Amino acid sequence: MKVTALGTHSAFATGAFKESIDTKYIKELIEKTQTKEDKAIAISEIEKMVSEHKERVYAPRFQSNFLLEFETKGKIKDHVYRFVIDFGGDIRHSLANVGLKMGDIDGYYCSHPHADHIGGVEGIALSTIFNPYWNSRKLEWLRKPGTDPNDKTLDNILDRLFRKESLPNDCKPDLWGHREVLENLWESARPGLDTLQGVKRVALDTFYNPVPMVKDIEYDMEDGRRTWRFYTIESTHVIGGTSHMPSYGLIFECTDGQKVYFPTDTLLMMPPTMRAFYESATVIYQDCETGIRSGVHSHIDDIRKCEPEVKKKCFLYHYTEEPVVDPDEFRGILRIGDVHMY
Repeated sequence: MKVTALGTHSAFATGAFKESIDTKYIKELIEKTQTKEDKAIAISEIEKMVSEHKERVYAPRFQSNFLLEFETKGKIKDHVYRFVIDFGGDIRHSLANVGLKMGDIDGYYCSHPHADHIGGVEGIALSTIFNPYWNSRKLEWLRKPGTDPNDKTLDNILDRLFRKESLPNDCKPDLWGHREVLENLWESARPGLDTLQGVKRVALDTFYNPVPMVKDIEYDMEDGRRTWRFYTIESTHVIGGTSHMPSYGLIFECTDGQKVYFPTDTLLMMPPTMRAFYESATVIYQDCETGIRSGVHSHIDDIRKCEPEVKKKCFLYHYTEEPVVDPDEFRGILRIGDVHMY
């Protein structure tokens, strides 16, 4: 299993604008300074040259999403199944950052219905429907029956989708999640998705292949010669008024003994019986709030009080500002683009 950190920041973290200059021009500038026949170019002249060519660039802080890749048959490719844990509103950008697009993902998992975890649901859904090149199987389905396989002409998309037939399952991504989370997800996304032209019934399965998960049920994912068995873990995320919102984490157990735990958004070890999952895991991807306490995330000050053997398993993420910790106190601070192999 390959784990890539698509995003590592909290819901409201924003990136920074920085001044930049193209490396190509830097090379040209160096050549000018080396070949100038008279005295060396004055610092003021160099500054003027740089000023005329610099531009502002944005260094993003993507919301917390993970990409898991397994060596098994997928919908898009025959040798890999790409599985994304949570898909905030910037998911198309965080995927592009690692060279992928939304249509390259076989399955999405939703831990809970907060915007930084489901904000991309409408974009993924509409791209699935309206982009004829979403994946190779959809392209084949859209081709006119009986035509040359090399013919690039496509049937009218609206006719095929809305007048004749629905989108086949192998042309849609899987959508994993606890049953009640998927129900809440549809209620949240429905106003933006319930408007397809000429379609009488629109539901979550119009755009996705829903995979409702239930407690105490394990699911298998082949990974080369190994198998990862995974299941949901309910934790407390938000307690407010007369109700609460759980967040459903995932534990992946491999046949070789590895146990990778994604608690997702959670109050640390709430309820306390969750301690057993932390103690039995070999690796933990732990959400880590920094700065002001919101009361709905694990705060760095509390995580630091955990037993050393638990902290040594933890990669910290979902922060606004990167946490300052003692050297070797944790397994690591997760950063955008980090890749781990298990």
